[in-house]
Amino acid sequence: MVTLLSGGTGTPKLLDGADAAFPPAGTTVIANTGDDVELGGFLVCPDLDTVLFLGGGELDRETWWGIEGDTAATHEELFALADAAGIDRGPRYLPDDAQVRGRDLGRWRRFSAVAEFMQIGDRDRAVHLTRTGLLDEGRSLTEVTRTLAEAFGVPWRVLPMSDDPVATMVHTAEGPMHFQEFWVARDGEPTVEDVEFRGADSAAPTDAVLDALVDPVVIGPSNPVTSIGPMLALDGFEAALAETPVVAVSPFVEDTVFSGPAAKLMAGTGSEPSTAGVAEAYSFADAFVLDDADRTDIDRPVVRTDTRMDDADDAARIARAVREALEVVM
Repeated sequence: MVTLLSGGTGTPKLLDGADAAFPPAGTTVIANTGDDVELGGFLVCPDLDTVLFLGGGELDRETWWGIEGDTAATHEELFALADAAGIDRGPRYLPDDAQVRGRDLGRWRRFSAVAEFMQIGDRDRAVHLTRTGLLDEGRSLTEVTRTLAEAFGVPWRVLPMSDDPVATMVHTAEGPMHFQEFWVARDGEPTVEDVEFRGADSAAPTDAVLDALVDPVVIGPSNPVTSIGPMLALDGFEAALAETPVVAVSPFVEDTVFSGPAAKLMAGTGSEPSTAGVAEAYSFADAFVLDDADRTDIDRPVVRTDTRMDDADDAARIARAVREALEVVM
């Protein structure tokens, strides 16, 4: 049995070959929900959806987002209508009072559907509408995720990190903005001054998540700040990690990040953007998997391999290195 913490594209790419080391039937994936947004009334869970679409063989592997071959007729018509009406494309946050009214899971991350700033494919939209409808019928996000995973035939058990809302807010020189505005709409360009996990102080990991954290834990090469940070902000989550074997794969080769905004976000929150900074942030980790070229001196066991992941064979190689590291610390 093993549990993977997943966010962004780092851990999903590892999952693509993880069955070389970890049987899917014994694998649980806990996904970050701090990136979730509500667009025009439906809830988008990007990190959960990447795992669901990957496990169901539907993921667009060029973007690691959305469904392969999906059309976007509704999305394109929303842009056309906004342009014809002379409406600014946004992102367009709903008013402050609307952020906390109604559905609890929509809190602090609600956007208008007008000229939606995130491209949502037509089949992808059906997933979000189904999710939101089931939530409105009274099911929890954990229950809804299990239903969707069964529909897609996902081989792993997939859990949201919490059934409570947490919103990753990036504080910038231009003011606070949701992570999706910062990364998708603004291409990660604003200067980062801090990152806030809004709502984390009143959110909690589910019992299912805490039970999964009893098993050995793998943290893939996901962004330590916005992919793993929201989980660590939940009461009891980091304490649970301190009580179980944990292996982390660095998203850096020394001070060079493979992809994404991890370096900028770590620097903006006062951490060294490097493997050494990751090791400091993950004080609970018992061992690390580093790239062959990464000579960072860490005071815990290290297994080295080529950590670049371009395909499932690369992921399988890294998964075997993770298993080797777990065997050292268990």
